[in-house]
Amino acid sequence: MPVERLSKTALQKILKGSVKEEVTCVIKFYSNECHLCHNLQEYYKDISDELGFSDVHFFAFNIDDYPRAERILNFSGVPTISLIKTGGKKPKIRVLQDPEKPNDITWYKTSDIKKFIEKER
Repeated sequence: MPVERLSKTALQKILKGSVKEEVTCVIKFYSNECHLCHNLQEYYKDISDELGFSDVHFFAFNIDDYPRAERILNFSGVPTISLIKTGGKKPKIRVLQDPEKPNDITWYKTSDIKKFIEKER
């Protein structure tokens, strides 16, 4: 699936539980000033294109559009990967932990993102 840019309004709807359909969303939070975020972009897109994740919706969200999202989702800094399952009264929200040994180029390793999605979806 292609990676779509998520608007502030759409993110707020997801976080408030306004999306009633059962959907698994993976969101990469990024900033325009973050070189790690830009380097992760191609790997994130490759993951979204994998057949094993055809049931997952992949999004990218610029944290500069809604800085409060960091506090709401309880993370600090970008890039950050979050998985949100909609369809209930409250969405199920998970955030991929920062790696013990971050990749110097992309922060997260592709394998860590894939394992996170497989475990949480």
